[in-house]
Amino acid sequence: MKKEEFKPFIPAEKILPEITPVSIILGVLLAIVFGGANAYLGLRVGTTVSASIPAAVISMAIMRIVLKRDSILENNMVQTIGSAGESIAGGAIFTLPALFLWASEGTIESPSLITITIIALCGGFLGVIFMIPLRNSLIVQEHGTLPYPEGTACAEVLLAGEDDSSSSTSIFKGLGISALIKFVVDGLKITGSSITIPVKQLFTEFTVQVYPALIGVGYIIGPKIASYNFAGALIGWFVLIPAIVTFGGDTVLYPGTETIAKMYAEGGPSAIWSNYLRYIGAGAVTCGGIISLIKSLPTIISTFAESMKNLKNGSGEKIEANRTNQNLNGKFLIVLLIAIVLVLWLIPAVPVNLVGAILIVVFGFFFATVSARMVGLVGSTNNPISGMTIATLLFTTFLLKSIGITGAEGMVGAMCIASVTCIVSALAGDTSQDLKTGYLLGASPVKQQIGELIGTFASALTIGGVLVLLDKAWGYGGTEIPAPQAMLMKMITESVMSEKLPWALIFMGVCFSLVIHILGIPVLPVALGLYLPLELSATIMIGGILKGVIDRFSKAKDKDSEANTGILFCSGLIAGEGLIGILLAFFAVIGWDKKIDLSASFSSGIIGAIVVIAIIVAFIIKFGMEKSANEK
Repeated sequence: MKKEEFKPFIPAEKILPEITPVSIILGVLLAIVFGGANAYLGLRVGTTVSASIPAAVISMAIMRIVLKRDSILENNMVQTIGSAGESIAGGAIFTLPALFLWASEGTIESPSLITITIIALCGGFLGVIFMIPLRNSLIVQEHGTLPYPEGTACAEVLLAGEDDSSSSTSIFKGLGISALIKFVVDGLKITGSSITIPVKQLFTEFTVQVYPALIGVGYIIGPKIASYNFAGALIGWFVLIPAIVTFGGDTVLYPGTETIAKMYAEGGPSAIWSNYLRYIGAGAVTCGGIISLIKSLPTIISTFAESMKNLKNGSGEKIEANRTNQNLNGKFLIVLLIAIVLVLWLIPAVPVNLVGAILIVVFGFFFATVSARMVGLVGSTNNPISGMTIATLLFTTFLLKSIGITGAEGMVGAMCIASVTCIVSALAGDTSQDLKTGYLLGASPVKQQIGELIGTFASALTIGGVLVLLDKAWGYGGTEIPAPQAMLMKMITESVMSEKLPWALIFMGVCFSLVIHILGIPVLPVALGLYLPLELSATIMIGGILKGVIDRFSKAKDKDSEANTGILFCSGLIAGEGLIGILLAFFAVIGWDKKIDLSASFSSGIIGAIVVIAIIVAFIIKFGMEKSANEK
C-alpha cells in the first residue's frame, strides 16, 4: 500500500519570499548574538540552550511588527540562519579553550583568530555537507517515525505566529531585565554577586550566585535534571570536601604542593575543590560521557547502517523534482568537501596533517550521520555529542602517539581534530532540526541549506573573537569562566600523552559514575554537578524549583512546550546576560571595568544579592504563570 503523501503548510506550487536580504541580515545578527551568548553561557556552566525557538519568535516580532512583512518561510529562514550560531558555539567551547589553557602554561603559542575561524568554519560546513545527502531518508522517508522534537516545536511556534506574535515580548523583556542585572552586579558592582554561608563544622560552605542566566537554565531544564545536578554538587561539597579536610590533615597529596590543612586554612573549600574535587569530577564526567556513548551504540550502529542503506538506494522511491525537495548540487558539495580537506591539511595555521584531515572526514561523516538521526529520536538535548567527542579525542590521541606524534604537537593535533568533529556533530544535528521545520512548513531545502552555510560562515567569523576576548579578560579555568568541557578534554589528552595526572582521583570519579549508573540515575547531570562549583548548581536548582512550582499551580496548557512564555522569558535572561558578559569582557580588556566600578561606594553585600534574586524570581513567576500566545 502506497504511503499517503505529506502536505506541508505551504504547498510546493506556492512561492513565498524565503532567502531575502532582510532574512539574511536578521538571521546573521541573531546567529552572532545567540552564538556569543551561548559561548559565554557554556563556558560558565557547561551547557547551552537551543536558539531556534527564540530566533523564530524574535524574527516574527521584527518582521511583522517593525517591518510589516508577512512570510512564514522568510521567518523560517531567519531562524535557520540564526540557530547556526548556537551550534558553532556549542561545538567550539567543548574543545578550543584547551588551546588557550596550554598557551597560558607556556606549552604552545596562543591560538590565532585565523586558526579558530578555520576550525569552526570547516567543522560547520562539513556538518551541513554531510547532512544534505541524508535529508531524503531521515526527513522525508521517515516522516512520522522520527519526530525531531525541536524542529517540530519550532514549526508549531511559527504556525502559531501566523495568528499572534505577542509572545515575543517575553523574550525581549527577559533580555532587558537580565542585561540590566548583569551590568549592575558585575559592571557597576553595587551589589554582591553571591551569597555564601560558611558551614565550619563540615569544613565547607553553601554558596548561591545571583545571575539570571543560571536561574533561567534551571527553569528550562526543569526540576528533575536540576536536582540531579544539585545532588552531584552536594556530594562534592558536603561529603568529599569535608572528608578530604577531615582525614587529610598534615598530608601532602598530589597534585597539591602543601598540606591539606594549610591549603584549607589559606584558600578555604574552593582550594580543596580546585586541587582535588575537580579531578574526581573530571573522571565522573568522562565516564558519564563514555557510558552515554556505549548505551547509544546499538542505536548508533543501526542508525548508521539504515542511513547508509537509504542513502544508497534512495529508499526505493522516486521523488519528483519540485521546490520542496531540491537540495544543493552534489558536485558542488564534493568540490567543497575536497577544498575543506585541503584547507585543514595545507594551511599552516591549522595544526592538522593529512592523517588528521582524513580522520576528520571519517569521524565527521560517521558522527554527523549518528547525530542527525539521534536528534530525530531523542532531541538535541539528549544527543551524546560529549561522548562522541571524548571517543574521537581518545582514539586520535592514541593514534597520533602510536605513530610518534607526541608532546605539544600531538596534544594540539588531537584537540583540533576533536574540535572539528565536535562542531560537525553539532551542526549536523542543528541542520536536521531546521530541515524538519522547513519540511513541515513547505520551505525550499536548497535555500535552507544555503542559509545554514551563511549562518555557519557568520558565526565562525565571530566565535574566535569571543573566545579571544574572554581569554584576555579573565582566562579559562577560573571562577569567572570555568570552561568545564574544555578543561575535561585537556585533561583527557594530557592523560594519554603523559603520566602527570592524579589517576587515583580520576578513577574515584569513574567509580562514582558507575555507581550512579547502577542505581539507574542519569549519570551526566550528576557528574557535571560534582565537577562544577557548588554556586553554579545551587543557582540552577532555584530555577528548577521555580519550574516545578509554577507547573503545579499554572493553568497554562503548554507547560512543557518550548513556546511557553516562561521558557521564552528565561531564554531572554540567558541571551541578555551573555551579551553583557561579552561587553564587560571587552571593558576588562581595554581597562574600562575599573572606571565603572562603584563597589567602593556601596556595601550592600548579601542584602543586595538577596534582593536581586528576589527580583529575578518574581519576574519568572509572573511570566511562567502567563498563558502563551497560542492559548490566548
